[in-house]
Parts: sequence; structure tokens; C-alpha cells
Amino acid sequence: MAKNLVIVESPAKAKTLKKFLGSSYKIAASIGHVRDLPKSELGVNIENDYEPRYITIRGKGEILQKLRKEVKTADKVYLATDPDREGEAISWHLMHALKLEEKNTSRVTFNEITKIAVKKSIKEARSIDMHLVDAQQARRVLDRIVGYKISPLLWKKVKKGLSAGRVQSVALKLICEREEEIEVFEPVEYWTLNLKLKHLKKEFDAHYTAGDNDKKELKSEEDVNEVLKRIKGKAFKVKEVKEGKRTKKPPAPFTTSTLQQEGSRLLNYATNKTMMVAQQLYEGVDIKGEGTVGLVTYIRTDSMRIADEAFEHVKDYLSETYGKEYAAAEKSQHKAKGRSQDAHEAIRPTDVRRTPDSVKDSLTKEQFKLYTLIWERFVASQMTPAVYNTLTVKIAAGTKDPVIFRASGSVLIFDGYLRVYKKNEATDKDVNIPPLNEGDKLDLVKVIPERHFTQPPPRFSEASLVKTMEELGIGRPSTYAATIGNIMYRNYVTKEKKVFYPTELGVIINEIMESNFEDIVNVDFTANMEQSLDKVETGEIEWKTIVRSFYPNLDARIKEAEERIGDITIQDEVTDVICENCGRNMVKKMGRYGKFLACPGFPECRKTLPLYEDAGVDCPECAAKVQIRKTKKGRLYYACEKNCGFMSWNLPAKEKCPRCNSYMTIKGRKTKQAVCSNEECGFRREYREDE
Repeated sequence: MAKNLVIVESPAKAKTLKKFLGSSYKIAASIGHVRDLPKSELGVNIENDYEPRYITIRGKGEILQKLRKEVKTADKVYLATDPDREGEAISWHLMHALKLEEKNTSRVTFNEITKIAVKKSIKEARSIDMHLVDAQQARRVLDRIVGYKISPLLWKKVKKGLSAGRVQSVALKLICEREEEIEVFEPVEYWTLNLKLKHLKKEFDAHYTAGDNDKKELKSEEDVNEVLKRIKGKAFKVKEVKEGKRTKKPPAPFTTSTLQQEGSRLLNYATNKTMMVAQQLYEGVDIKGEGTVGLVTYIRTDSMRIADEAFEHVKDYLSETYGKEYAAAEKSQHKAKGRSQDAHEAIRPTDVRRTPDSVKDSLTKEQFKLYTLIWERFVASQMTPAVYNTLTVKIAAGTKDPVIFRASGSVLIFDGYLRVYKKNEATDKDVNIPPLNEGDKLDLVKVIPERHFTQPPPRFSEASLVKTMEELGIGRPSTYAATIGNIMYRNYVTKEKKVFYPTELGVIINEIMESNFEDIVNVDFTANMEQSLDKVETGEIEWKTIVRSFYPNLDARIKEAEERIGDITIQDEVTDVICENCGRNMVKKMGRYGKFLACPGFPECRKTLPLYEDAGVDCPECAAKVQIRKTKKGRLYYACEKNCGFMSWNLPAKEKCPRCNSYMTIKGRKTKQAVCSNEECGFRREYREDE
């Protein structure tokens, strides 16, 4: 009979551990958390110093009953949940739910699920780290207070079922603010001037740069014509040649954030999919000939360091496979971000010799792609830099007060880490220019002037949103995917062509949060809160201290907001549209995807219709009414009621453009502007209330 019981979160991890531990160990799974705050109430006793009240999660009673039976027959219990705050909290809750005695219970953690790591962790078993538990409790209580105290206000103002979150509200704000920046962005005209030159029958490109000429930037066609006038009929000669070498350092191994970013960019995986597949690789996969094996180290980390042993293994592998010149002599040091906790290693394969091709037949398509990405990135991170020969040439048009052009080229002479990880092929292409010497004469083949306009900042993709959240210190590695998932699930944002747009509902929620709870959606406040939680983890701050300093201000803001908002009961607005099923006048309702028409006879009559509200302006194409419509994902747009073909993402203005007679649109929410729809025209002016 097994004398030792090891409790993990998932059956997959249990299966992997079973292979490494002998018959004296029995492995059981809790299937995640077993206790939490109750869903039906706040669950935090404000009057009793913010004491949380935990209950058994619905559906976990049977699991706990089975675990209690196993505990009774075990001499020793090992809690082997994930090595982070959440995992520590799960172990702490298991101790309470199972009424485990401290003398017979130990906490074990491992950064990778391998035989050596698991057996080592059993030998180094410890007690539960209450600092880690308290950091998780602080986050949970703060998030519960924000969610359960603010959400009722959203129900009064907008509709039932909405929620506010401490971190998700900031993420939503970032997306809404970016949309505002895009709407009010004023494009600035600029020009580039390139030449196609020829030497010894080989053509190459050169470009004009203001710095080389100590002149102003090319901001208009007049500026370009001035330069063209100066070079007309002039001879082109090589004025200066500089040869050199450039090295390109390998990338760092993956952190949670960078894995999510590259998973999105290279594999087109959503952040939650990347983390789901990565978790499978961490917990263990059945490998032919080996059994169940954990393929990668722990996947929730913000550290870029690797163990000395892992470096020695990859160094030997590289020397044997590619040659010693490809293996870094010393472990590559990558500086972590200032807010990094550095609690775990970077994400890497548990065994570098377990190459992607060697395990391909045992993995799903998604697992293989992600494992390949992790394996290649780790191996490349410990390789030597790529080396390029570079050539920079300055070319003079004319001899007296010449106009200077520049040509640059680079040729890869040693691929280094690119031998394994070449994910940015576009930036690594050789740019060859012919061998040139000072004084060489060049033939002008073509002059290429091009007009450009500065572009607004891009909308957030999942990758860029995660990167921005990490840079700003919003959330932590374990929360990025959940945060993005929440604002998408609530339909506060929609994703089209890989980028986020705020929905009408999202804009409304963000405006309410900004107007009434400025601190909650303040980026610096949220980042400082994360740092405070980190200090709880290190024992510098007692966890309730954070809640004590946070709640009174929140409570005051809620009372102020309640007075401003009042006890509003939003009555359904009756329309002239008649229900074709029962003849009642249909009413306007607010649903998950915005407003719609519904029969007031619900539930007897369930007829609904899309709501096309009058935008208050005439169609620029046919003079019919313009309606406010929504895409299937909830994004607003404007279209002609007669479907003449007119469509705009922005509200059309009543007046035409005074410069080109195209229709104008209203852009921006905080700083409104009337902007010509004809991008070539570019006319804009301040918005007037009579628009």
C-alpha cells in the first residue's frame, strides 16, 4: 500500500509524476482550486478587517471526499501544485479543506517535470510559503472588492450582467485610448527621394537623407523639386566608402509574455491557446518509447535566466551538432525588466536533445508547432551572434555644394544563431551593392520621388497588448491571457484582422470607469499595486495593509458615483416598429452586443430585430437617411438606409469639404474633429456643435 500521497492540480501532471515516483507514492489530482470566495455575495467581511470567507467550490465536494479517503491511508502528504502564487494558494486551501496536519504535510515544487527535478523536490520538501499565499489572497480580495462593488453601478447605468475588473478595466482603457488617438490623428506629409544608380552594369539604390545634407526634411513636393533642380545634369561620384562588420545578438529565451507575443505573431495563436498548449507541454505528453514526459519548464515566468546545467547541455549539443563556433563560450546574460520577479527560469525544453523532429509523431499539430518554437528559441539564445560585412557609401551629385545620397549594404558572412532561429527573414536579407571605391563615377538610371503621410499608432493586437501591459507593469505573466479573454468575453472589445476595436458597450463602460473611478483605471496606480503585491510575496508588506489603504478611497468613490448616477431604472424605449408575430410595439433593449429591438411580450413572444438607429444626417451618396449599424462582433459603422452602397466607420458630417467637396466625417470622442473622407485632400477642422 502506498505510504505517500502526492496531490497535484491536473490529471495530466498526475500521470507524468506517476512515472517518476515508485509504488510507495500515490498521485491524486484536485482539478484546480477546491475553495474560493462565494459567487453569490462579496465574501469579504469589510467590518472584520477584510477577512475573506472561503467555501468549497460547487462540484468539488466529491473530489474532496475522494482525497480525504486517500489522506486517511497515507503517512505523508505532498502538495505538488504549480510553483507560483496561485499554486501555493491551492496547496494552502487543500490543507484547510482536507484538514491536513502540518507535521505530516509538505509542499514540493519543481520548475520542470522530469525525474531528477521531481525526486529532488521530494528531498527538499518544505512548508507552505504564506507570503506567496498572502500575495494571492491580496489579489483575489482586491479583484473581488472592485468587481462586486462597482459592477452593480454598471447594472444601474447600462444593463445587468456587466462586470468591472481591476486589471481588465485598464486593458480596456488602453484599447479605447488607442482608438481615440487613431481617430484624432493628423497625418503629416513627407517625401522620400531615392535614386537607382549603376556601376559596372550592376544597379543599386541610394537615398537622400537630410542629415547628410544639413538641410531640412523633405516635407513637400516643393522641397523635392528643389533637390531635383540641384542634381539635374550633375555627375554622380563616390565621395566616401566605409567598410565594417556588424553583429546581431541572439534573442533571449522565452518568458510568458514573449512566448504569447511570438505565438500570436508566428503561429497566429490567441494568448489563451498559447498558454493552454504550453501547459500541456509542461504537464506531460506521451512520447513513444519514453512514456509520459514533461517537455518544457514552467510556463509562467518573467525571468530570462537559465540553469547552469541547462547551459552546459545545450553547449555540448551545439558543439556536436553544428560545431564549436556556434556554441556561446559563456552563458548568455539577458537583462530582465525592472519589474521582473525572476522567480523561475525562462521557458526552455527540459532536455535539449529531445528535438522537435524526434517527438513530432507523439505531439498534436499545435503542440509540435509551439514546442518547436520554444526549442529553437532556447537553443538560439545560447548560440554565437550572426556576423555581417557592411558597406556604407556616400555619393555626391555635383562638385560645388553637392547633394549627398547614401547607399548601404550588408552581407551575412557567419549565420551564428540564425542557423537555428531565423524568424525575421525580411530583416535578415542580404543587401548587395557593387564594390565601390572613392572617386568612382556612377550612372543615374532613375529618380524615384515618393509622397508619404505619417501613420497613426497601430491598433493593439494580442501580442502588442501583452507587450504593452508588461512594459507598463499591468498584471503579471499568469494574468495576461485571462485579462484579454475577459474583455473579449464581455464583448467590450472585438477582434478583426488580428487587432482590437472597442465595441459600443466597451466605450460606454470605459467612460463610466474613467468618470467615476479614475484611480482604478489609472495605469500607474495599477502598476504600483502590482509592485505592492510583489512586496507581499517577499514579506515586506502584510497583505491586509494593501486592502486597508485601498478600500476607503474606493468606497468613497462608489458613494459619490451612486449620488451622481442615482437609482436609475432604465425603462425600455417603445418604438413604432410593430412585432410581426403578435402586433405589439417593439422596444429597445441592451444586449451583450449592444442595442436591439425586442418584443415586450417575452417570453411568450421571442421576436427580435436588429436596431438601426437614425444617425441624424443624410447619406452623402443618395440623400437618404444614414443609420447606425453594427458588425456581427459589435463594432459600430454608418450605412445608408436604402443600402445604396455608402458605408463609413465614422459619422458623416452635414457639410461637404470646402477644399474638394468630398463628404466629411466626425472623428474623436474627447477631441472631436471634422475630417475630409478623401485621404488625398487631408482637410480637417475643429468640430462644431451644429454638425
